[in-house]
Amino acid sequence: MTGTGWLELVAVGAAAAIATTGLVTGRAGRAYAVAVTSLLGLALGLVWFGELPAADSAPRVVLLLAGVLAVTGGGLVTTQVFALVDRDARTVRAGEVLRGGAWIGALERLAVFAALVAGWGPGLAIVLAVKGLGRYPELRNQEDTGAAERFIIGTFTSVLWAVACAGLATLAR
Repeated sequence: MTGTGWLELVAVGAAAAIATTGLVTGRAGRAYAVAVTSLLGLALGLVWFGELPAADSAPRVVLLLAGVLAVTGGGLVTTQVFALVDRDARTVRAGEVLRGGAWIGALERLAVFAALVAGWGPGLAIVLAVKGLGRYPELRNQEDTGAAERFIIGTFTSVLWAVACAGLATLAR
């Protein structure tokens, strides 16, 4: 494996480890989110501009670690985005209305990541449609609680993170 191949592997491995630690310990702070995002960016840059030999097992390891990072790191980043937008009481109340969001988001990111890595574009549409239909009653019955805005912000953040991780895995092949 070339030097840059190892750097890519270390960057995505460290990001996955930090994200998992933050998730497991419940210390999903801004520092964790910044570290995970920076390491994902570094890994994407190294994969994009460097070359990872296809004969090595590194692409499979990067695929696995990018999948872990998609699920765990996306939760950290989404939490920090909510911390930025939850400045008024309305969106904070919306978080109480949309129960189960962390688990739904993790499953959503896993499904988006898997669909993109598998090259199955319609899978992305199915995941987003199921999520939207599943949340429709909660979003429809609320009067200006900010639930719809919170749902959209969370979904976009979560999906964009999973897409970045899938891009890393795809480029590392």
